[in-house]
Amino acid sequence: MKITVIGAGNGGVTAAYHFSKLGHDVCLYDQEKFDTQIRAIHASGGISALETMSDVDLILPGFEKIELATTSMKAALAYSEMLVMIVPAFAQESLFELMLPYLTNDHYLFSLPGNYASLVLENKRKSMGYDLSITYVDAMTIPWACRLSEPGSVGIMGIKEFIYAGVWPKENETRVIELINQFFPIEVKVLDNVIEAGLENINFGGHPLITTLNMGLLENFSGQFNYYSDCVSPSTDKVSSIMEQERLSVGSELGLALRPELEMMNALYNTHADSVYEFNKTSVTHGKIHSAPDSASSRYITEDVPNILVPVYEFSKLLNIEVPIIESCIRIASAYNDVDYFKCGRTLEKMGLMHMSKDAILAYVNQ
Repeated sequence: MKITVIGAGNGGVTAAYHFSKLGHDVCLYDQEKFDTQIRAIHASGGISALETMSDVDLILPGFEKIELATTSMKAALAYSEMLVMIVPAFAQESLFELMLPYLTNDHYLFSLPGNYASLVLENKRKSMGYDLSITYVDAMTIPWACRLSEPGSVGIMGIKEFIYAGVWPKENETRVIELINQFFPIEVKVLDNVIEAGLENINFGGHPLITTLNMGLLENFSGQFNYYSDCVSPSTDKVSSIMEQERLSVGSELGLALRPELEMMNALYNTHADSVYEFNKTSVTHGKIHSAPDSASSRYITEDVPNILVPVYEFSKLLNIEVPIIESCIRIASAYNDVDYFKCGRTLEKMGLMHMSKDAILAYVNQ
């Protein structure tokens, strides 16, 4: 099967490598201004995965051929109808604008993680006047724990057991999930809709709040420790559990049976922790990652606050649900970076849901 991977960061390079390792033909795209990986992969003909990194044993080592590494969006979209976009949420819209002239009704756009990409990008398509019927798939996360080591080379610490995704429009759900499961390395299970996929992003509890609460430690020690085991404590776990209840309340009011964070983490990583605190302290996969954010400009703030927390906050306001921990985390992160994440994050307006009632929103995403 031919697959086009959009984005040559940690996840994109790892995805291209793994898809090729499974016997598929792969095109890897990134923009000219971010072409370091593309040039290296083009020169060597493929991607290397390391056996060890910083004295840590890694998985899936080897070298795999990449058929096409390119900075031409036209060539990338002509290569395959299956587009796997693995980029930060802030890059999704700009890349989508580059895609629009070459997109057809036959393309599938699989965003990992989605973070409501389907809604934001469909709103963008409408505003730019393109007459297209694209099938969007929003994943809750990426499968791999991975890091780029040098141009054209990755280290893969672990991989999840499965992931969830939402499809829009839902009438194409069965077809596209069947296609994805023909090439994806783990099973992709379907959720009720793309809003549920956004609400189930497992970085909701693990990244923005813990980073915000530990900012002094992170900055003063330049992130030189294990984020998951060293930054989580009984007290931070207590606050995280309250914020988790806020997420579950929003989901419940939207008619979604969200899985609690502990249940989801145990399922994704095949573990049996009795608490989120225990999971973070004992996870073998996460224990391999010996680096942590070192400033408020980390993606755990700049990516996850506006694109994971802000949408939940927006839905809470629509539903008249109080979410004081979520709101506090957004306010503190905004102060750290002199940015109003309430305005620049993924709001109902950016998702094309402004002025809609709860019932209208659910009808829209379930069509």
